[in-house]
This record gives sequence, structure tokens and C-alpha cells, in this order.
Amino acid sequence: MSDARAEVLQRIRGALGHGAAVPEVPRGYLRAGEPAPSGGDVVELFCERCADYRATVRRVSEKELPAAVAAACAERGVRRLVTPGGWDLIPSALEGLELVADDPPLGPRELDGFDGVLTGCALAIAETGTIVLVGGDRSGRRAITLVPDYHACVVDAGHIVAGIPDAVAALAGAAADGLPITFVSGPSATSDIELDRVEGVHGPRTLDVFVVHPSAASTG
Repeated sequence: MSDARAEVLQRIRGALGHGAAVPEVPRGYLRAGEPAPSGGDVVELFCERCADYRATVRRVSEKELPAAVAAACAERGVRRLVTPGGWDLIPSALEGLELVADDPPLGPRELDGFDGVLTGCALAIAETGTIVLVGGDRSGRRAITLVPDYHACVVDAGHIVAGIPDAVAALAGAAADGLPITFVSGPSATSDIELDRVEGVHGPRTLDVFVVHPSAASTG
């Protein structure tokens, strides 16, 4: 491999010649802690960008969260939800819903029998409208958010960061520990060569996001 690489580089140098000018590469990268180019409130921006990806976004208070989740599931005909094992943000019983913890881990066939999954997330990115899932108590195993057709995700407003550099910095510990990290921007979707969009091929076709504030009224 090293010999082939050296040969390729040698040919490139020969084609360029010794007098080829090396262009200056701009290094003005956005770094963690710097405001996102779009500016403004990160929570507002996240909600806007997340909705652009065809996710349904609801802003609620902690007190309103259980009823909001139950109402959203009722609208979609969802009754059975799998949840991460050890996650306690949502009460174990919600009106009209059966919540089953992924503990011990459920198999693919069992997961396929659920109407959906209810999880939290590690953080969210305002600039891209992205939810970041990290294997653990809040997000659960990667499998539980890939197999069911519906995903209800709870996002703490205080965990929304401005841009990707902030997210990468915040996730450094999880990456060092080798935890699975998944970036989710809207429902699962793909397009063929004819640009026909198909949702739900590689994961949930429906995504409901609940942005939770210490105190906030639902915006629908």
C-alpha cells in the first residue's frame, strides 16, 4: 500500500512540476463556543430546522410533557412503545399507552412488534435541526430507534447547542468511551435515481420531537 501511495504521489509531483504554486487554504473554521452563522435563539432555530426535515415539533414544559406524548401517540394510533432501560424522565404509565423497557434487551422481532419508541437524546444541534443519540439511559440502544416505525424523542432545551463544533466537543467523552453515536435529522428517508422520496426505509418514518423547557406553553 505504501509503495502504491508513493508512486501515485510521485506521478502527481511530476505532472505539477517543481514550480507549481501551493494555494493558501482558508482556515476560518467555525469552532466550539462561537455563535452559529444563523444567529438568534438556539431553541427557536432548532425547532425551525427540525420541522424543515418533516418532523413534528412541540414545545412543552416538564409538567406538560406526559400529556403531550400521550396526545401525540393517540393522534397517530400508537399504543405500544419501547423505552430505554433505566430511563425515568417519562412516568412508567401514560394514559392510553403501554410502555415496555428494553431491559433485558429485546430482539429485532420483538422490537418490530411495537408501534414505536420513546427516548430522550444526548443533545440537539440548532444549526442543522439534528438530534444526537448516544447509547445509554436516555437514548437507549441504537436498535430501538431503528426498528420501530415511529419515534417520539424528548429534547431538553438546555441541551441544544448552536452548531456541529459544539456538538463534537460535547460528545468527545462518549466518543472516547466507544459509545454508539447517531445523528438524526428528521424521519428516515432516501431517494432513488428518479429522486422519488421514500420514508421509513432505514428507520422510523415518523418523528415527533418534544422540546422541554422548565416552564413553557405548548406551541403544537
